[in-house]
Amino acid sequence: MDTVRVAALVGGLRETSYTRLACEHVLETAAGYNRVETDLIDLRAFDLPPYNHDHDDPGDSADLLARVERADAVVLGTPNYHASYSGVLKNALDYCGFDEFDGTTVGLLTAAGGGYSSSPVDHLRIVARAVGAWVVPHQVAIQNASSRFENGVLTDEQSADRVTKLGEQLVAYATIEPDERTRE
Repeated sequence: MDTVRVAALVGGLRETSYTRLACEHVLETAAGYNRVETDLIDLRAFDLPPYNHDHDDPGDSADLLARVERADAVVLGTPNYHASYSGVLKNALDYCGFDEFDGTTVGLLTAAGGGYSSSPVDHLRIVARAVGAWVVPHQVAIQNASSRFENGVLTDEQSADRVTKLGEQLVAYATIEPDERTRE
């Protein structure tokens, strides 16, 4: 069996991003399996100008594209911004396409500062499917995130169980080949 590569594309820019912490939990779960490599793609570290196909200087997009394409499974993590996903994640996804995501297993995760809303992961599901990704049915939406973490650790048992399950499913389904008859 080859090495399974699981990446987290983090759309939260805050230094204390609960989205990033939850994505790190997903990657820690995945790394607990044999022959799994993980990659935290922290968009704070990238120079990505607003996507423009005609732009002569796409910043660090080549590195972003290579890391996403190399992954067998990717969790898309975002804070909840007005019931949708973050602009920085949208911009990063605009750089990506079929080359990076076609046939890739994708998990979805959002962390909200307030009440529950699964809208960001619903929106991301549509985007991921549009570029040929296979999205696992299990998704994570953490409400009132500041009360679910303590000193950088996800302490809420129910949320931690859901995040752990997402990491397990990303590994389990990372190498499944889709049946061509079911592809759009």
